[in-house]
Amino acid sequence: MLPRVGRVRARRRDAPLVFTLEIEPAEGSLPPFAPGQFNMLTVFGVGEVPISLSGDPARPGRLIHTVRAVGPVSTALSRLDRGDPVGLRGPFGTGWPVEQAAGSDVVVVAGGLGLAPLRPALYQLLAPRRRYGRIALLYGTRSPADILFAREIDAWRRRKDIEVHVTVDHATGDWPHQVGVVTSLISRARFDPARTTALVCGPEVMMRFAIGTLQGAGVASTQIYLSLERNMKCAIGLCGHCQMGAAFICRDGPVFRHDRVRDMLALREI
Repeated sequence: MLPRVGRVRARRRDAPLVFTLEIEPAEGSLPPFAPGQFNMLTVFGVGEVPISLSGDPARPGRLIHTVRAVGPVSTALSRLDRGDPVGLRGPFGTGWPVEQAAGSDVVVVAGGLGLAPLRPALYQLLAPRRRYGRIALLYGTRSPADILFAREIDAWRRRKDIEVHVTVDHATGDWPHQVGVVTSLISRARFDPARTTALVCGPEVMMRFAIGTLQGAGVASTQIYLSLERNMKCAIGLCGHCQMGAAFICRDGPVFRHDRVRDMLALREI
């Protein structure tokens, strides 16, 4: 599949080395996407990289991607200016089970940049708010300066229909909230474990501990979903770069139900 051409409409810096790009099609319309899916973004002459969609699925004409500049392609993406071309392939992959969670409590556990692929799910959870029970966002990052979408988090915090807890590893200045790992927030959230769906995304070690804590609180493995990252190259399960056991992250994921990948996650070499 050849990439279609989009253009950067806006760019903003969200945290050190983290930038959010708004991309619009150069011509035609864009296909809809589900929360948790990703696009392959191309910087022409540099390369292609998978980046999760972090915008509102109800506004598919505005593709929002939040990028950490850590490699040649992501660094080149972070340096694009308004009007610059960018190649688009997608959307690809499986999404968060937002529809299936209707009627349940929902706990969203995010670590660092893991909030970006969970943000579309939060938009959908809050749009038809009456369809869900309690909703809790538990977010952890390194420092206050690393908090993504800070204004939006403050707006969610002011709402009466979502519980928001934020923690940092290292507090600075007059930080008024929790200090510590994100798993420490799970005991603070109000939810019924027997009727809870948990959505988890962040560094893999953080997800391991978060899942263990959720299970310790009584949430079933079949009700915990996580998003995995691997070295995705083709996005259609042909090249084998992102194979994990019998699964291909790009095709069968990136969102998996925990009981499907539990055994593979326990093996450090995979």
